[in-house]
Amino acid sequence: MNPDLREQLKASIRNIPDFPRKGILFRDITPVLQSPGLFRQTIDFFFERYHRMNIEAVAAVESRGFIFGGALAYRLGAAFVPVRKAGKLPWETIQESYELEYGSATLEVHRDALSNARRVLIFDDLLATGGTAAATARLLEQLGGTVVEIAFLIELTDLKGREKLQSYSVFSLVQF
Repeated sequence: MNPDLREQLKASIRNIPDFPRKGILFRDITPVLQSPGLFRQTIDFFFERYHRMNIEAVAAVESRGFIFGGALAYRLGAAFVPVRKAGKLPWETIQESYELEYGSATLEVHRDALSNARRVLIFDDLLATGGTAAATARLLEQLGGTVVEIAFLIELTDLKGREKLQSYSVFSLVQF
């Protein structure tokens, strides 16, 4: 790994105050995506971390998780499993609801998402409170999957999302 990758990522991630609502500091990864070299180095880093772990599927949460998860699945030669908000997938699904700081949400995955895979890496761009990742893990386990690790580009440590994920191996590349 480029020893400066974490610092380059931190410097590239843009802070947007009061988005999507007042009091939230949004961490915008768009500048990372706009830099082909930085995006490639990031995917290469995660590939190096996971290519010896026999990952059979990468499950990613919409929408920003898809960007990294899709590229990583391609690099690993693994299946890609889209995890979406309720009502967005066209075939038979299973659902998992979870609580947010400001309400609740429901995620879905196709019933056959892991038909040819058991060892799953979950990838999302951001770990905040951990609710989305925990719900995703429960969905994949309902389908018979084994969660090898839950990976994030960014972790907001003050929100203590790891506490909801204590029964899983969790990795984040950059912490704020």
